[in-house]
Amino acid sequence: MQVSSLNEVKIYSLSAGRSLPEWLSDRKKRALQKKDVDIRRRIELIQDFEMPTISTKIKVSRDGQYIMAVGTYKPRIRCFDTYQLSQKFERCLDSEVVTFEILSDDYSKIVFLQCDRFVEFHSQHGHYYRTRIPKFGRDFSYHYPSCDLYFVAASSEVYRLNLEQGRFLNSLQTDASENNVCDINPTHFLFATGTAEGKVECWDPRTRNRVGLLDCALSSVTADTEIDGLPSISALKFSGALNMAVGTSTGQVLLYDLRSSNPLIVKDHQYGLPIKSIQFQHELDLIISADSRIIKMWNKDTGKIFTSMEPEYDINDVCLYPNSGMLMTANEAPKMSIYYMPVLGPAPKWCSFLDNLTEELEENPDSTVYDDYKFVTRKDLENLGLAHLIGSSLLRAYMHGFFMDIRLYHKAKMMANPFAYEEYRREKIRQKIEETRAQRVQLKKLPKVNKELALKLIEEEEQQATRKRKQKNLPSLLKDDRFKVMFENPDFQVDEQSEEFRLLNPLVSKISEKRKKKLKILEEKEAQEQEEEEEPEGKPSDAESSESSDDEKGWVEEVRKQRKLLRQEEKVKRQERFKEDQQTLLKPQFFEIKEGEEFRSFKDSAKKQKLMKKTLGDRLKLEEKLGTLSVSDTTVGSKQATFKLKKSEQQKKQQEAEKQHRQERKTLRRSAGHLKNKRGRGQRFH
Repeated sequence: MQVSSLNEVKIYSLSAGRSLPEWLSDRKKRALQKKDVDIRRRIELIQDFEMPTISTKIKVSRDGQYIMAVGTYKPRIRCFDTYQLSQKFERCLDSEVVTFEILSDDYSKIVFLQCDRFVEFHSQHGHYYRTRIPKFGRDFSYHYPSCDLYFVAASSEVYRLNLEQGRFLNSLQTDASENNVCDINPTHFLFATGTAEGKVECWDPRTRNRVGLLDCALSSVTADTEIDGLPSISALKFSGALNMAVGTSTGQVLLYDLRSSNPLIVKDHQYGLPIKSIQFQHELDLIISADSRIIKMWNKDTGKIFTSMEPEYDINDVCLYPNSGMLMTANEAPKMSIYYMPVLGPAPKWCSFLDNLTEELEENPDSTVYDDYKFVTRKDLENLGLAHLIGSSLLRAYMHGFFMDIRLYHKAKMMANPFAYEEYRREKIRQKIEETRAQRVQLKKLPKVNKELALKLIEEEEQQATRKRKQKNLPSLLKDDRFKVMFENPDFQVDEQSEEFRLLNPLVSKISEKRKKKLKILEEKEAQEQEEEEEPEGKPSDAESSESSDDEKGWVEEVRKQRKLLRQEEKVKRQERFKEDQQTLLKPQFFEIKEGEEFRSFKDSAKKQKLMKKTLGDRLKLEEKLGTLSVSDTTVGSKQATFKLKKSEQQKKQQEAEKQHRQERKTLRRSAGHLKNKRGRGQRFH
């Protein structure tokens, strides 16, 4: 059920949602309702409230129990019982129905005006009688006091058929070339007919004389309206004893008081389409007028718009259910639309649950859902090549994007990516094959990313399972959703050539070699399974996971080797940097002395000031040349810079004195050791 709001008037579309085909069995319909959420949530007020192709007219019986609609193809009438909420009967006709009238309170007496000049009468059991009028009929009305049917046709005459006598009476001769519509006032039974020249002629059925003439075509032309051609009368409706509404073929609705020849209000639909239906809503003093595109509700005293509706399909007829807020339309589509507006009145007795349903929806308002539209952004339009449609009627701006018809979106997507269906089909086939493979004897499938790490974790899990001592079951990293991305996203691939990995994992042992061999075997078997799509026999044998004592002993040696390799790499890098530094020499810079300043000698303070003016890169290069700066790479991957401070003259003298003192002590120790050795040799000889 769709909910829309205009001028703070809630309109509930009860026929929104997808409909199930007629040829489906009840079992399949129930299965679809279980699977599809949209079908299950829809409101099917009356079962199969639709026509095979289109519906042309819709009416409600006077007792309110039966709703009748005619449509094509084939021409037929369908009667729906509101007490049973289902179809009561269906009758097929020989030709299409222009309009029909229910003469009785129920469905027992119906008159059809057909497009081939025939007038057909139906009783409760079915077809009753058929007669013919001289010209092609366009509309008719029933005069209850005299039991006369007044037919207007493509001629200047109004034909009268008396149902009591069963014969045609003298026709009424009008001044028009053709008559389009007619109506009889329910209070004083004044007969009015609308002509092709845009005039309304009023006749008294008692004297069969014309009592009034209104020129509606001239009155419909105002300063604000633009009209192409002569406006003819396309709709006519009486309300009470004095009010009459007239609709023209150019889209204007004129409200008249029968005591005046000038209209009270002229309402323009602004679409230039013929007015097809006019209804009066007496509780709120509203007039409901409709053309093929829009239904407008406006106040009959002020002409102010109350609300409006724009159905998806063209409108053929509008019917207001008596004393309620329900509105039904016959459309150029199989499904007939049903709308409910609580403001206009309560729900009918046979669907009183609508009041409770709408009250719950108003308490918990939800956002409007557009089933047949797709929301797209400006970037999506550019990708589809539809950016030129911005500003046209095909796109409706909403927030930061646009709503567009879902059919247009699918067509544009197919043109932008014609192989999308093939890709979708291949993906579905692959999913089906994987579902069938799930029932087979499965190989150990490794993830696409970090295969060796996954294999290591699997082996550790198997080791824990084979141990005898009881341990707590720890969660597996492969099955944990928190670490799932590590085995799916290639950004998390372990780089085995990095310094951190080589220092943390220095041992290239037999285990890693066996693991790599095992990986190759598994990859080959997976490739064979994908190519042949046959069930493999047996499972791949698990490699031994016990670590040898030789590997444990060689761990320290491998660490040393890795450290030596890293040092050698650092030396090579330093040599390359030194060569680059030699090539990049500092260029001399010239400075201009400002006026009023004296030239000073370049002492240490001046040098420091000049160095401070240089960039950081130039200073670092200069300090690195002088030997006061050394830059090296750490094991973590960052840079380390060490600075050496310049020594003063006093510190240099102190260091030289300490050096001399150390040399003297070394010479004394050597001489003392030499004498000791000589004494030892002399004692041996003695």
